[in-house]
Amino acid sequence: MRPNSHQIIAFAHAVREGSFSAAALKLQVSQSAVSQHISKLENIIGSKLFLRDREGFTLTKTGSEFFDLADRYLTLDRLLEEKLTRYSQLGEGHLTIIGNAPLPALGYISRFNRAHPNVEIDFTLYDWTTSVSLLRNRKVDIAFITEPPISDELMYQKVATCRYVLYVPKSHRFSKYKSISLHELEGEALLLPEKGSLTEKEVRIALKRENIHIKRIIKTTTFPVMKEAILHDVGLGIFLDNSTTSNDTLSAIPIREMPKDYDISIVIPKDKYDLRLIQSFVFDAMPR
Repeated sequence: MRPNSHQIIAFAHAVREGSFSAAALKLQVSQSAVSQHISKLENIIGSKLFLRDREGFTLTKTGSEFFDLADRYLTLDRLLEEKLTRYSQLGEGHLTIIGNAPLPALGYISRFNRAHPNVEIDFTLYDWTTSVSLLRNRKVDIAFITEPPISDELMYQKVATCRYVLYVPKSHRFSKYKSISLHELEGEALLLPEKGSLTEKEVRIALKRENIHIKRIIKTTTFPVMKEAILHDVGLGIFLDNSTTSNDTLSAIPIREMPKDYDISIVIPKDKYDLRLIQSFVFDAMPR
């Protein structure tokens, strides 16, 4: 049988304060509660911790040895309490956030940073499949996911919508188009994210549905890589329109065969949803 924290703390305070009554006052409990905790502790240890006399008590050899450990425990308990208090006041903390596109995640992170500058945030972009896998395996606290899978173990809050567009250089002949058809891309090299992304899956579905054969498809990773490839005349790119805020070098053209709006949601493991740090991120960082 092991002693519990109440017994160890009552003993440590009794020694520090010099009496059971002073320890009770410090702990805001009754003197009898302190006595009971210490009596149970002595029974568990199998030895007396105090020698009592009319002037109070003195520690036995066992009591002196055990107090060294109990005092360390009390110090650790106080440090833990202080740390938890700072966390609960959002003075400190850590959040791991992922997304399959930078927006609207970056807006939330920016607003949250202004309100709580001491909370550390790790933010990484992944393809859709990897993002979902990390979320389901509880490797992250918060995910911004386009069209997330539905699960009873997750909580959802829709925060935006997006759709697919064709990105071309400002100098390209397509840049003046108000919209474009996938059929007009048959003679072009097309940049797509690597396999596992929602974009790659949705574009291939649209191409198959329209019976369109693209001459050359080049795999890229993130939008910054695709942007550089487009600017270097490697090809034209299809990506979500939330891939960037504004762009002086690229034009984003709606695709007629892909008019669907896709929901972007904040997704959180259900058992983490009520944590104060999570709640603050979801609601305090919301656009006003």
